[in-house]
Amino acid sequence: MNVDCLIIGAGPIGLACAIKAKRAGFSSMIVDRGALVNSIYCYPRDMTFFSTSDRLEIGEVPFISNSPKPTRSEALEYYRRVTLAWDLKVNLYEEILKVTKEDETFHVESSKTMYQATSIIVATGFYDLPFLLNIPGESLPKVKHYYQEAHPYFGMNVAVIGSANSAVDVALDTYRKGAKKVTMITREGEIGSNVKYWARPDIMNRIEEGTITAYFNSVVTEIREQEIEIKTPDQKLTLVNDFVLAMTGYQPDFKFLTSIGIKIGTDVNRTPKYNSETMETNVQGIFLAGVICGGFKTNKWFIENSREHAELIIKKLISRLD
Repeated sequence: MNVDCLIIGAGPIGLACAIKAKRAGFSSMIVDRGALVNSIYCYPRDMTFFSTSDRLEIGEVPFISNSPKPTRSEALEYYRRVTLAWDLKVNLYEEILKVTKEDETFHVESSKTMYQATSIIVATGFYDLPFLLNIPGESLPKVKHYYQEAHPYFGMNVAVIGSANSAVDVALDTYRKGAKKVTMITREGEIGSNVKYWARPDIMNRIEEGTITAYFNSVVTEIREQEIEIKTPDQKLTLVNDFVLAMTGYQPDFKFLTSIGIKIGTDVNRTPKYNSETMETNVQGIFLAGVICGGFKTNKWFIENSREHAELIIKKLISRLD
């Protein structure tokens, strides 16, 4: 299959890039190894966005929600509607395996077919690769790196690892939905200062009153079927445990970026090399869009402020034709 733009990643920014490409007369194909807007699909089922609906809009398709801040299910419905309204070409559950360049053409091998493209846009986000604990027992089915809802943990002894927004939300949700015992374990000395202003006092009050137990400056060293081992500043403890919810954060797929020739910076955030005016990487014809541009700094780019990446990329492609 030959296309002008091969877009890797079917998230909101990948869709935005395909829309801009179509408007400019370029042919495009979006390829994703997961579902449409897979990261949003993996969010907790009852999640509400921080942003208002209008700030999540792409392609001039109105996003109407029941309240100013839409829910996960409303967002999934919206981006399905955008894809259909613009008749975007999307191949899902298809992984990109290899990219080579011959003259001015990219030859792309996927798990299902081969593509030829004059340009590639990487909009893969960061939500597919969790930071692992790298401890014995992490591969047990009881260990979860994604959280969808509290119901499965009713009556269970739950350990939540982390102290940022996701960990706090999970701890409060499972506690309020009937978990038998909720324990937080975090390397930090306190609940993160960037935790949402309404959730931070809530979790601190629950810890202070003892309804949620917290071990600070502590780590989990081993996970077993019915218990976990943790190391605190004072001692080693064995805790009865049914589930471990490891809210340890996520990371970009640096291995894939380097495999297609993109250089990664040596800064603390491992920022990929790209031109901020055109979004083109050190490999001519390969562009970055969305949160992937920030490397480890995953709180720099959002749907709201990276929609413009699509316009910068297509503008560069048009100028190249001229």
